[in-house]
Amino acid sequence: MSADINQTITRIAEIIIDELKLEDVSPATFDPDLDLVDEVGIDSMDLATIALVIRDEFGIRIDEDDYPKLTTIRIIAEYVADKRSGGE
Repeated sequence: MSADINQTITRIAEIIIDELKLEDVSPATFDPDLDLVDEVGIDSMDLATIALVIRDEFGIRIDEDDYPKLTTIRIIAEYVADKRSGGE
């Protein structure tokens, strides 16, 4: 795994921790493969808010149709990397 994707994973973890006000977890201990809906408890409003912050942070467009696919921090990081490299 590249250093860039690891940095993206860490930043996305920071965003999620901040937006959800999670106090008992840090980016270093946040498992990037946890299912954000089933295991962390993120609802659709949380996901929409997080998507907006990620959009602004990384300068990418996130299609609402893609929200259901963005289930883990790792998947979100790969999505961001793909969008930043010109992927659709």
